[in-house]
Amino acid sequence: MARSAKAISNPVITDSPLPRPSKIDAVIALLRRSEGATLGEIIDQTGWQPHSTRAVLTGLRKKGHTLEKAKRDEVTCYRIAEPA
Repeated sequence: MARSAKAISNPVITDSPLPRPSKIDAVIALLRRSEGATLGEIIDQTGWQPHSTRAVLTGLRKKGHTLEKAKRDEVTCYRIAEPA
């Protein structure tokens, strides 16, 4: 019995001139807000598990971002400190 060859489909090309922002870009945008972001806000935005979200924060620190921690309504809030 001969098997028929499957056609290889080409990826869909869109007319969008700008690439879609990544989840990391969304996290950085949240952290650059004046009020920063709580772990819960980042989880809601990305859909990540809490341990994955904390790992991303650690990764941002390792890439040179300075993260500040503060309290907002008794919840830890993270913010990227802008260079002076």
